[in-house]
Amino acid sequence: MAEQTIWGIHAGKTGDAESLFTHQNCVAVGWPAMGDLSGLKLTREAFKARYSEIFPTKSAGHVPVAAGQLFRFVQEIKPGDLVVFPAKLDRTVRIGRVTGGYIHRPDASKAYPNQRSVEWLKSFPRTKFSQGALYEIGSALSLFQVKNFADEFRAALTGEAFVAPVSEDEAVAAVVMESEQSTEDFVLKRLAHEFKGHALEHFVAHLLEAMGFRARVTKKSGDGGVDIIAHKDALGLEPPIIKVQVKSTEGSIGEPEVKQLKGNLSGGEKGLLVTLGTISPKAELFARTVPDIRLIDGENLVKLILEHYEQFDSRYRAAVPLKRVYLPAPPEGEGA
Repeated sequence: MAEQTIWGIHAGKTGDAESLFTHQNCVAVGWPAMGDLSGLKLTREAFKARYSEIFPTKSAGHVPVAAGQLFRFVQEIKPGDLVVFPAKLDRTVRIGRVTGGYIHRPDASKAYPNQRSVEWLKSFPRTKFSQGALYEIGSALSLFQVKNFADEFRAALTGEAFVAPVSEDEAVAAVVMESEQSTEDFVLKRLAHEFKGHALEHFVAHLLEAMGFRARVTKKSGDGGVDIIAHKDALGLEPPIIKVQVKSTEGSIGEPEVKQLKGNLSGGEKGLLVTLGTISPKAELFARTVPDIRLIDGENLVKLILEHYEQFDSRYRAAVPLKRVYLPAPPEGEGA
């Protein structure tokens, strides 16, 4: 007999449907504007077409993700499947069995009218599960299939001993790595959208000021490829004087750009090139042969922003909104 499929489901971003789940013995998804989904042709294309009709401003990338969750809830979940529900309010993990088909019940919940009946079997503290299992059911989707750690949830339900296929250290490292990558992607996207062209020069100048430098943005044109002049003293008379070139491109910076910056330096001056994109291997190699030039790519720019974010003024914090969070610490040597 084939093993039951396990689905993960969330009760809203803030747990607003948790009472519905537990007291009405059901699981549900929102999107009430979609109406009764039982009348739709049971194909993904039909669900996407309806979603696009109801939410015409949603992006082409968003539509298949949202419509796909609704399709799976209506069509792919079967009676007998297991559901894992991580509750936010009491920090437990509930496991249940689906007992019925799709029903549309706006009378029971206006916000979560798309429902399925469930028999809740067991509830566990989150500490029962490995970090990897918790990470999987922490998916950003409202509805998703649990695959990687499905056996761990089955074992918890039957009371069997279970050894996770991935070590705690590896799971922690994966959580941290993905969180860091998501943060980097977010910051770079915000910079690309909020600070186009000359505006990015002002942002980088502000970053340099947060690092303890005096920084002055040059004129928009005729500056010979130098966008910012930075220095430590108040008047800019004491060395080193740092000439900064800022590239808002998300592509790769090549050796010619680095050579151009080098050509703008006089005796004792330092050069700094900052880009949202990457640095080509040839440009990196050339910079290593020139002791007075430093290159900062998008990844390292984000690291500097995070390091000095507390010193940013409110305008720049609003443009790149971040908050301090604590993540598990990977074991020493991880990722080295």
